Amino acid sequence: MAEFDPYHLSPESIKEPPESFAGRLQHLGPGFILSASIVGSGELIATTTLGAQAGFVTFWVILVSCFLKVAVQVEIAKHTILTGETAMQILNKLPGRRFGEANWSVWAMFFMIILKLFQVGGIVGGTAIILNIVFPQIAISAWAFIVATTVALMIFRGHYKVIERFSLLMIVFFTLFTALSVFFLQYTSYDFSWNQLTSGLQFQLPKETVIYAIGAFGITGVAGDEIIYYNYWCLEKGYARYVGPKEDTMEWRNRAKGWINTMILDAVVAMIIYTFVTALFYILGAAVLYEQGKLPAGYEMIETLSVIYTESLGARAKIIYLVGAFFVLFSTLFASLASWTRLITDIFGQLKWIDFSRLSERSKWVAILAWVIPILWAILFLFIKLPVIMIFSGGIVGAFILFLIVFATFDVRYRRIKTHFVPGVIYDIILWISILSICLVGVYGVWKLI
Repeated sequence: MAEFDPYHLSPESIKEPPESFAGRLQHLGPGFILSASIVGSGELIATTTLGAQAGFVTFWVILVSCFLKVAVQVEIAKHTILTGETAMQILNKLPGRRFGEANWSVWAMFFMIILKLFQVGGIVGGTAIILNIVFPQIAISAWAFIVATTVALMIFRGHYKVIERFSLLMIVFFTLFTALSVFFLQYTSYDFSWNQLTSGLQFQLPKETVIYAIGAFGITGVAGDEIIYYNYWCLEKGYARYVGPKEDTMEWRNRAKGWINTMILDAVVAMIIYTFVTALFYILGAAVLYEQGKLPAGYEMIETLSVIYTESLGARAKIIYLVGAFFVLFSTLFASLASWTRLITDIFGQLKWIDFSRLSERSKWVAILAWVIPILWAILFLFIKLPVIMIFSGGIVGAFILFLIVFATFDVRYRRIKTHFVPGVIYDIILWISILSICLVGVYGVWKLI
């Protein structure tokens, strides 16, 4: 971490916000880390699996998942910029019973994050399977621990700028390659029509696809845990620090509004990136795997998914796919581990197990967790050995985290908002569409399962 404390607001760190669109573009960054986390298990595995299971009919689930969670993400991040509060500090002030030092919601988040270990364990497994295909002389189990050790080495002393730049680098190649795959798919027997795409926009949800749809909704676009992660990256990017401690002055309010607008642009650009990539992955899964009746499963997951590339680009594309798939999965591990170390350290702080406000202690626990967490991921994968199931289970947990975040968003908007930052009617309409969509999709999914 950096020598200064990005979580401490002081007058010395104040910086005026950019006034032009070009100036704001120069201060983007948290959304790149978010995209690196999203473009992995969500796009490569969950999205293509849903397409393989349902064909084009559930295309709307993916688009809804990407578009309708951003307003919630922005509202929580806006509160963080205005107050400097971390995600767990926000949850710790929610109404309701406290257990020991922390609010019920902090404990709930702690237990759900433990369950999410299975999801990222599946991603470790997928990465290990890829490496085993390329270098079969080394066992998958050995590769799992090599991957875990490598990502730990990269994160345990990782500064924000390193994480941001590496995240951006890792998503560029695979995004371009996937776009080319969809383009060339039109010159194969798996070409698709506009009518097929529009058939997926009729809000149908066949019962046999419900479990996959709920998992995909929870894991694609901005998942509940990723909305939480975004707060830490907004803090470490400097948005809240540049605003400075709260002052009842016009200068402070204008500065806060300027940096909030920069954050909103960052969130929108990230949404455009991951929505575009998600749609491409879904089309590949629906056009190729659904037609062949193939579902990714077990150790054969990577081989099955490689079909969507070899069918459109030829057999020689497989090695390129494997390289690309490695980078997209590893980018998720990289960004997720960086985020988890901050989140869990914050949880420990709210539980009063550590002093989160001290930079030295926070840095120490970030480093410790950077080693402990990936080792647990590898162990879970080797014990279960079902990466697709593991990843979708995390998506379902992520859907429940979204409900918790919706509650926090409602509390922030209507109980804690600052007088000068009450949004307009249009903003509130968008926010409520986001909130209701999350709730309705979740409730509808449970009803369909019953």
